[in-house]
Order: sequence, then structure tokens, then C-alpha cells
Amino acid sequence: MTPMGRVWLLAVLLRAAVVSGLSSGELYPHGEDAGDKLLAPGDDVTSEPVNLGQTLRLFDRTVRNLYVNTNGIITISKPSAEVNYVDTFPPRFGAIAAFLADLDTSDEVGKIYYRQESSPQILHRAALMISKGFPDLNFNPDNIFIATWANVTAHEELRRGDQPQNKRNTFQVILASDESSSYAILLYPEDGLQFYGTRSKSANNIDLPARVGFSRGESSFVLFTLEGPSYAVTSGSEQSVKNLYQDSNAGEQGVWIFHLGSSSNQTISSAIVSMFHTDYVQSTFSTVPTIDHQRSSYVDITENGSDPEYNLPEEEKVGIPEDAVVYKVASQQNVENSAPEEPRYVEEFPVRTHIKVKPVQFQHPQFPQRRVELLDTELDVTGNVFSYNTERQLTCANSRHVCSIHGQCRDYVAGFCCHCNPGYYGNGKQCVAEGSPQRVNGKVNAKIFVGTNPVPIQFENIDLHSYVVVNDGRSYTAISRIPTTLGWSLLPLSSVGSIIGWMFALEQPGYENGFSIVGGEFSRRAEVTFTPGNEKLTINQHFSGIDEHNHLTITTSLEGRVPEIPQESTVHIEPYNELYHYSSSAITSSSNIQYTIEFPGGTSRSYSFQLKQTITFQGCIYDDDDARLVPATQQLSVDRTFVLYDKNEQILRYAMSNKIGPVQDDSSLVNQNPCYTGTHGCDTNAACRPGQGNRFTCECSAGFYGDGRTCYDVDECRDDPSICGNYAVCNNQPGTFRCECFTGYQFAEDGRTCVAVQRPNNPCQTESHNCDSPDRARCVYTGGSDFMCVCLPGFSGDGKSCVDIDECQPNRCHRYAQCYNTPGSFTCRCSPGYQGDGFQCTPIGSEKTQCELHRDSIVSSLQPRGPRPAGFYVPECDVHGNYVPVQCLISQESCWCVDTNGNEIAGTRTIHGVRPPCLETVTPPVIVGPTPRPDVIPLPPGTHLLYAQSGKIDYIPVEGSSLKKNEAKTLLHVPDKVVIGVAYDCVDNMVYWTDIAGRTINRASRHGGEPSTIIGIDLESPEGIAVDHLGRNIFWTDSGLDRIEVARIDGDQRRVLFTDDLVNPRAIVADPVHGNLYWTDWNRAAPKIETSYMDGTNRRILVKNDLGLPNGLTYDPYSALLCWADAGTQRLECMNPNRTGRKRVLDGIHYPFGITSYGRNLYYTDWKRESVIAVDRIFGRETDEQQPSKQSRLYGITTAYSQCPPGQNHCAVNNGGCTHLCLATPSSRSCRCPDASVGVSCVERN
Repeated sequence: MTPMGRVWLLAVLLRAAVVSGLSSGELYPHGEDAGDKLLAPGDDVTSEPVNLGQTLRLFDRTVRNLYVNTNGIITISKPSAEVNYVDTFPPRFGAIAAFLADLDTSDEVGKIYYRQESSPQILHRAALMISKGFPDLNFNPDNIFIATWANVTAHEELRRGDQPQNKRNTFQVILASDESSSYAILLYPEDGLQFYGTRSKSANNIDLPARVGFSRGESSFVLFTLEGPSYAVTSGSEQSVKNLYQDSNAGEQGVWIFHLGSSSNQTISSAIVSMFHTDYVQSTFSTVPTIDHQRSSYVDITENGSDPEYNLPEEEKVGIPEDAVVYKVASQQNVENSAPEEPRYVEEFPVRTHIKVKPVQFQHPQFPQRRVELLDTELDVTGNVFSYNTERQLTCANSRHVCSIHGQCRDYVAGFCCHCNPGYYGNGKQCVAEGSPQRVNGKVNAKIFVGTNPVPIQFENIDLHSYVVVNDGRSYTAISRIPTTLGWSLLPLSSVGSIIGWMFALEQPGYENGFSIVGGEFSRRAEVTFTPGNEKLTINQHFSGIDEHNHLTITTSLEGRVPEIPQESTVHIEPYNELYHYSSSAITSSSNIQYTIEFPGGTSRSYSFQLKQTITFQGCIYDDDDARLVPATQQLSVDRTFVLYDKNEQILRYAMSNKIGPVQDDSSLVNQNPCYTGTHGCDTNAACRPGQGNRFTCECSAGFYGDGRTCYDVDECRDDPSICGNYAVCNNQPGTFRCECFTGYQFAEDGRTCVAVQRPNNPCQTESHNCDSPDRARCVYTGGSDFMCVCLPGFSGDGKSCVDIDECQPNRCHRYAQCYNTPGSFTCRCSPGYQGDGFQCTPIGSEKTQCELHRDSIVSSLQPRGPRPAGFYVPECDVHGNYVPVQCLISQESCWCVDTNGNEIAGTRTIHGVRPPCLETVTPPVIVGPTPRPDVIPLPPGTHLLYAQSGKIDYIPVEGSSLKKNEAKTLLHVPDKVVIGVAYDCVDNMVYWTDIAGRTINRASRHGGEPSTIIGIDLESPEGIAVDHLGRNIFWTDSGLDRIEVARIDGDQRRVLFTDDLVNPRAIVADPVHGNLYWTDWNRAAPKIETSYMDGTNRRILVKNDLGLPNGLTYDPYSALLCWADAGTQRLECMNPNRTGRKRVLDGIHYPFGITSYGRNLYYTDWKRESVIAVDRIFGRETDEQQPSKQSRLYGITTAYSQCPPGQNHCAVNNGGCTHLCLATPSSRSCRCPDASVGVSCVERN
């Protein structure tokens, strides 16, 4: 037996040996004894926000707070009432749905626990579980969040005579995160799920299965709301919920592991380890690449109506994939529910005839990074559509990939054509199995006027889903989230979905439906004219082929006016015919459709509309001998049309029956064979084959077997274990199978063979880099075969050669101490006759200051051994023996400000380790008088320029008016980010920046340490950022939301300052001493530079004339000059904001973006020159240029002063006496509350 054969046999034996799954005792420790918090009992209770110790990544979101809800979900914002979301998936907010259903703990028997965990044992256990699900991953979480639903019940509203079910569920969610990635572990014990859904309170009181999955949530814009991505684990059927404890994606029943997001991958991905593989087999599987085969994903569709002949048959419930969608088509008749049949498991059948399924290579879609355009350009996004090249003759030999894997290529005199294989139909480029149901997914955009209303209703990217039972021509279409102001008025517009009915219409002998002719790639334009009001609506639809889920994809645009239909009306559409006229590349049709409206009062009236449409496609013109000639005109007959608008779910539904055949008025002339009338009774996964007269046979579709009346999935993986070849694993799916290469392998060009992947070496791991020795430099891997060398702290150079920095600069040690330089560091030692640590030295036996006497008296009273009390206080003295302005308890739990005598300043005490912003006890006087000459301004030494370059922030030391370019280096490396604005806090030495790729505001210490996100929600395109170092606030602009906001220095207490009269706000700077704010708006129609006080009052325009594209802005606190860089006028200009007039500093520059000032120089970044340019603003000339080694666009730039500029404002001490935001003005301050201040004790005053 071959090695692969032995592995397969072992897997089979292991599968046979598995008898049980996860037990409740194997859940992570939970309960109040484990340190959990207990959620209050009730039917719909949400916890207080839990502030995470490590941010959670969910899709592209960076989450800082989580909420736990009774209904089996964890959310990233507080959810609304359960009636708004518990019956639907995905919800409109960001959520992790472990068992989304109407749960209840009012009996206080069921409990819901939650906590954060960072103990080594729990972290290690989570890391091991995740590594089993993702064998190639080296993931070590820093923080764990655990939520447990223990013995919870379904909410029941019992009526007289009802008995409670008394069934209880237990399940658990573990969220694990490190600094860049997050994972979810979902645990479902075998004895933990006793019920699989709950009864809806709003949807006609029907039973709905629970939903499991992940949702990013919506993004709100001014005119519309955009639905975010989601990921479904269950399909909406009861069997898919049972699979939660019967199956797994991580090698153990009841265990499900998912990657939630990371800094570089913003999509959900599933572990794929087989439930029946041991650890040493698990490591041979990975998620990519894969082969996907022609398949038919299950969709549960039920029609609640009175027409028994029109009901959908039960579909097999076993193995329903995670991407299935639920439609519920309801008529106006009474709803009649029947219990679903249990799935039937059949091991052997005497008949095993089926059409062989061929493999299709499937590549996971590669989603590009969010493209960021800083100008108002438009993107052209097109699908990957195959087309024939007529400029040179192509043959099957070099173009075989154009044809479907279920088709064949044939050469002709002038070119080649594709034809589908027997058992399949289509245009050859795209083929689907005969008889198999088809699904269509897409998005709808609309701008529609209703009645005489002059204001249109607009929406974008709402979902459209269609399902077609091909062997009898029934099609169902559902469009979600249609507002109630429009829903009823769209009821007659079944034409939106009728194109799908034409594509898969039941074919009469000698006639073909749309997909057989044009395949899945074409465009449709339809014009609808209503009578009698002559309202007109245009429908534009584009079909872009079959996606990775074997679903057709469509985009739909609706624009125009429709007649208004009163709410709660019903619409009946009469049967109608459409004539389709065919040519080689276009199809036209027209029809007149009659419909009747029954108004709420009981009256009714008939109306009609005319439909004219054109379908354009690219056919193959080379097959002159094609016997499959399509009649020039065909008739589509549409009847049994049902339309419904569900106001609770805001879903518009269309259902209709479609047949394609000859042009005739008398339906009795149509061939009455059951295959052509749709009354055959074949399985939904079977094709009906007509015989003589009314005889027919049923034949299971490709990938299924049976007698045609009942069809069962073929397990190709079991029938042929070697079907996927070496170095691959086979996964069976309904109607298909998928091959997946082992870890370290990928598909070769033939799409079948798995070959070893040649991965680039990591030079930092193989030590093949040329960085200096490890004690002087470190190697930083940047992807591929690239790396960068960075000198360690205490050394300078390019990383390849690092030399020790002599840290023994003046004032480094105490004046009565000696400095001794060491490699990478230094030490201080007190001179003879002095005592101390070298940073603080006092004469031996000298007279002590008041602070020192105070400190020593307390220290001497302490016992020499033993712990210090947590609330103990020992005064802290500076090098001169004065009280340090901020004094704290030894535990740092509480701090306060003191005066020169050590007395506490009232109202300054803080708790929880927050240090109050105290002024120095000995403050140098502020010089009031004329501004000194720019070339003699005393500037602090050790100042740097910080500038952004895409995914990193670099710095250059500045000495006088010169750039020390040889000492330039990277301060912060943040790959996959787009850093735009940069600001510096001279108090805490923190660098702040905006990232428009991640839509976040972040900060990091200038002296090292990990960056942290301080604002990660409700941002669209954050650009400029400014710091008020005195008031401890930050300000920023958002050009996506067109607003300016303020928050505390840590990102807390956000407040919107401006939303009006902003088009493209970009740069923003603050003048903390005088309480002013300045910003630019590069609105091309009316660019301007504005100013206001920091509290948002006294807003006015400073400059509006002779501006083009004011990108950069800077305020110099020493010269009081406001300067800007304009990429439109290509100039640098300055002005005193308190005076009239402006000065041109430099003309003829290229494309400036950011600008900052230091001394007599301005420094700006230029996109075209890709460098930092120094300009002498006195003489108006360039003096220096720094061009980074990596050539790419440079963005924001700022000055990092080694000492804060002199001055203070009214918020500098005790937060100005404000409870929350203190916003300075020139002569005072304003106390303001954050926008989210409900339930917060906040006082606003001026």
C-alpha cells in the first residue's frame, strides 16, 4: 500500500472510531467561581461595555468594547431592541452570533457569564486549539474574552393548554487576540443543544432556526447606509444548526474556529481540519488553494400559500453549506406551517447511474486593499469577463481555458467556439448541469421618484437573491431592505426578476432559454412605461457570470418614477407573454403587462405597463455548421405570478412560472408532455426527459444518483479516494466535491496536480541579511525576500553599520555627576563628596530642602522590611530638592498637583493611575513683547521632523537650520497602513497619526513601544490631526464624513465641532496658547482656510481668494505665523492670522502635501519629488532636501520639539475646572460634554 493509501485508510478507521463529541465538562471554566460577570436575567438584556485589554479585529474594524446579549450574540455596539434583529441575519451592527435566537433567562435557571482572561493556562489552551485549526499559524494571544450561555431556554409565549418545552442550550464563545489578529472559538457540547431555533414574535409566529455567523455591520453615509460584509456558518435550516455539535471545522465535534480579521487580512476565514484526522495528519491541510466543482448550494425556500401545486418540495437537509440563504415567499393567504421531514440517510441503492462531475479549479477571490484616493477621482471597477479576441485568430490550443470545465472547445476556420458537454447546458463558456436548481445573487442601486413626490428615494448595494427550480420553470426573487415608503409601489415591477425567469425558463421542444443561448455574462436594459400616468422607469442589469460559490452574479440599477400604491395594498399580475427576437449579439423583446391593485378599503382597479428591453451579449460567430439553431422569435409565457412586500422584514418578493416556446395564443397547442408543462414530479435535482406522448423519465443531475424521483448526492471522495491526486484532500459537497492542496502545495497549470510551493526565504530567519551584529542592529522582515536593517537604541547608522552614540551630552547627568558612555547606553555617577544616583546628587551632610526633609522623615518611619501599604505616600523631589508638581501614592492609584510648598491644589486629585496635567511649580515668566527675529529665536535642541510615507513614519534630526540627514531613520513601521496626518505631543513625547486604510487614529511613544489605536469606530477618511498639549485634546478632520471632531488625548469623550460647509477638509493645526484652531478645505469649487476658537465658536474664513488645492497647513508658535502649501497654485504662503495681508514665500513648487515650520525654515513634503524640502522663509529659497531611500509618496509632516513651546491656556491646570472636555478660547475656556454623554454626569459652561 502506498503512503497516501495508508493515510487514507487511517483516516477511515479513525472516522469509524469516533463515537462522541465535546461534552459540557470540556468547556472553558465559567461561572462566578471562575471570575465571570453574570448578565442580568431577562428576555433581552445587554451587558455594560467591556473594555478589552487587547483590541479585537473583526473584518476591517478595530474593536475596543464588546457587549454580551441574552440572544446568543456578542456585539461591538449596544444593539437596539431584539425585534429589530433577532429574526434576521446578518444584523445591521457588528456582531459575533454564536446562537442568534430569541433566548430567555427570566427563570434565573439559565445563566450568561462573561469575562476577560489573560492567565497563562487559558492563553496556552486557546493557542493550542487555534493552531490545530490553522496548522501553519504561530499565534500566541495576549487577551481572551469568554462568554458562556449555560442552560438558557427559548423565549415562549404560552397560550392556554400549552406546555413549556423545558429544553435548554449551553454553548460558549472564546475570542482570542494579539496585537494584529483575532480568532473565534465556538464550542457546542454534544448534550448542549436541545433546541435548534425559536418562535418569531413578529414573523407570523413561525419557528425560525438559530443563526450562527459574523457581521461587520453597516456604514452610514449622508444619503444612504451601506451594508457591510458578513459570514454565515449556518444556512437557515434546522439540520445546519444540528451540525454545530455533530460536525466541526477544527478536528473535534462541536469545535468551530474562525479567523476574524487582522491588520493585513480583513476577511473571515474558517479552519478546515477534518473531524476525523489526527494531529499529524491535520498539519497537511490548508485553506488555499482549492478546486471547486460544479455544484448546487442548498437554499431553503418555503412558500406559505394556498396553492398546493405551487409549493416547493423539501430539499435534502444534510450538509447544507454555510453560504446558503433563506427566502420565505408568502402570499396574502393564511400561513400554514408543517413540520419539516427528518433527513433520510440512505446507504445503498441498486441504481448508481449518474453523470460524472469534472473538477473546476477554484481560486479564492483576492480582495484588494481598500484603494485610497486623496483627490476626487473615480474608479473603474469591472469584472473578469472572458471575451474572444478578433484581432488575431485564436485556437483551442491556446484558448482552452476560455471554455467551461463542463464544456469542450472546437476549432473552426476563422476561430474557435465552446460547447457544453452532454448533461449540461449553456453557451459553452459557462455550463450548468441540466435539471439542477440555480441561484442568482447580486446588489441593487436605485433612485426612484414615487408618485408626484419631488424627492427621490435612493439606496445602494441592497441584496437581491433568486432561486430557480429549473425542471419546472419556477423562479423566486427577493430584494431586501426596501423602505416602506417604496415597497408597495414596486409590487407591479416583477420585471426586475423576470429576466432570471427567462434565463432558466422551462424549454419547449426545439426552443432554448436564455442561459442556453447567452450563458451568464450579458447586459440588459429595460424601459417600463406605466399607464395611465405615463411614469417611466429604466432597469439596467449586468450579469457577470458564475462566482466561486457557483452562483450567478448580477448588478441592478433602477432609475425613474413609479405610480404610488397605498400601503397595505395587494397586487395581482395577470399571465402574460413576451416575444423575444434573436440576433447574433442582441435580443429584443416587448410586452404589455396587466395588473390589478386591491386597495385597503376593499376597492380594486386595473392598470398596465409596457415593457421594452434589449439584451446584449457576445456570441460565437465561427460555428457556421452549428445544428443548434435558435428560432428567430421565441415566446416566453409567464403565469402564476405572486408579488408580496413584507413591511416587517422590508423584503420585496416576486415568484413566477416561466416557459419558453413557439409564438402562439392558444396554450392548448403547447406540447402537453409533463416535461414541458412542469407537472412531472421529478426531484429538484433531476432533469425531465420527454418520451412518446405523455411519457417521460426522470434523470438525476450531475453529481447525484437515484431513480430521478428521488436523487441523492454522490460522494465522489468516498467512491474514488484518489480523485484529487497526490498532496491533496477531497471534500465532498452536495452535487460536487472540492480538492484542496496540502500545506506547502498549490495547483499546477493543469488545475489538478498539486506541486510544492517555492516560498521566498526570510533573510532575518536564515541570517542571510547584511545587518550589523545583533548587539548593534536588528533585521526587520518586510515580506517576500525583503528586509530592512534598524540600529538598536543607543546606536546610529543605516542598520548595516551602526556606531555607538555618545549619550554623555550636556545636562544628561546631574551637574555634580560624571557621565560614562557605554556601548548603546550610558551611566551617571555622583562626584566625590556627593551622594545620589547620578541623576540626583546632593552634598554629603548638606542642608536638605523642605521636600527632602519631608520625604526622609516618612521613609525613616517605615520598617526596613515588609511591604509598603497600598495607600502610602512618599513625596517626590526634583534634582533641586523642590516638590515635583505631580505627586502620587506609592501604588500610583491616585495622583494630585501640589504647589511649591507641597500643599495639594484643590480639585486636581485623580484616580485609576491617571496623571493630572500640573504646571511646573517654578514656571519661567512668559515674555510679552515684540517677536524676536526668526534667525535668532532660541529653539530647543534635540528637535526632529516627523513625516509619513505610506506605511511608516520617519524622522530627521534638525540642528539650527540644517537637516542631519545622515541620522534620519524610521521611527515606526506600520505595513498595510496609509498614514496621512502626523502630530506630536511634546508633554508625553507621543506621536499621533491618522490611517485612512484602517480608518483609525493611533499613537505611539517616540521612544519606542507598540502603537495603539485610540479611535477605531465611526471614521471614514481621517486625514489631518492636531494636538493641544496644554488642554490635553486632539482635533482631526474627516474628509469622508465632512466633519471636524475633538476628543481627549486618549481618544475618549468625542465631540463633533463642525459638519456644515465642509467639502474636503484636510489639514488642521492648533494654537493652544491662544485657543485657536485652523484648517484647510480643498473644495475645488471654493477652496478656503478657516479658523475658530477651540470650542468651535467664532468660526470664520481667513483665506478664500487665490487658492487652488491647500493641502498642508502649519502654525509656528514662536513667530505666530500661519503658513500653507498649495498644490493648485504651486506656492508656499504665510500670514499673521491676526493681521491682514499674506506673503508669498516660494513659487513654482511641484505637488506639496504636508508642511511644518521650525525656526526660519519651512519644511514640506512633495508627491512628485518624493522628498522633504527645506525652504528659508525669510529669503524665499530652498536650502536642503531629504529623499528617503524608499521612493513613494510622502504625506503629513510635523515638528517634534524636545521641549514644549512656552505659554499656557485656561485648560492647562485642573482641566480648567471642567468635568469633561475643556476647550480653550483666547481669553477663557468652554466646558463641553462629549456627544455620547447620555447617563454621564457632565456639566457644560463657558
